[in-house]
Amino acid sequence: MRKFVSFFSLSLFMLAFVIGSAAGEALGSISGDDCKNYSWGSKESVAELREFKLPASGRVSVDAGKNGGISVKGGDVGEVQLRACVTASGDSAAEAQGVLSSIRVNTSGTISAEGPADGKGWAVSFSLIVPRNTDLELKAKNGGIAISGVESNVEFETVNGGVALSNMGGNVRGRTTNGGVSVKLAGQMWRGNGLDVLTTNGGVSLKLPATYAANIETGTVNGGFRSDIPELNVTTEDVKGDWSRGSRAKQINTAINGGGPVIRVKTTNGGIKISSAEDTKY
Repeated sequence: MRKFVSFFSLSLFMLAFVIGSAAGEALGSISGDDCKNYSWGSKESVAELREFKLPASGRVSVDAGKNGGISVKGGDVGEVQLRACVTASGDSAAEAQGVLSSIRVNTSGTISAEGPADGKGWAVSFSLIVPRNTDLELKAKNGGIAISGVESNVEFETVNGGVALSNMGGNVRGRTTNGGVSVKLAGQMWRGNGLDVLTTNGGVSLKLPATYAANIETGTVNGGFRSDIPELNVTTEDVKGDWSRGSRAKQINTAINGGGPVIRVKTTNGGIKISSAEDTKY
């Protein structure tokens, strides 16, 4: 089971990161090609794509459980479109199919999945398209989280997984413990209260238009720092780490283009890369 969990967790991370890095058109949509069977060694696996349409309620909560990634795209829709990629493994295809058949996707209240707890390998990743102003609460343990096109109150957390955010607004807060963070901003200014995202072990990529107005807070304790935007480059060492431990903090806290809502993206152990991006629309 350990091999299954490690492999599938990595697959979910890559799925969430690739979807989240896309320019919008594919985000939030797991297709049948994405939800595949895998086999290795003596283990076999089966996969099944399950689709649901749920009424829009203004708030969506998703708990991906032990092994599962989450991707969400906001759009001009009047309902919640949910796709769940359900995967299970076993010593034979028949055993894997039996495990798959026992997995249930819950859509009442918090969206989640239930399956066997006797050491059988299984996982469910979730992909949603929601109305743009839907509030979100997202939780994962071993899986990535990708969100795009949402302008609302958003809270998210994962332990082992990357985070990809693009074209967002509202009041957005989240963190990962072991995973990189990719943030792509669009427009001229953040619409809403601001963004606050942290990672402990992972690099940060921040892309924003050169004319973007914001108060930017970013930094790392152990990692490099690079920016092609002069106003967002480290030129002094005002905040220093503990030299006895061989670390040196690099922090940026400044207003650009007149300032605006706070955009805070920080890491403890990882590099920071800031670059300009095309001024895309929502």
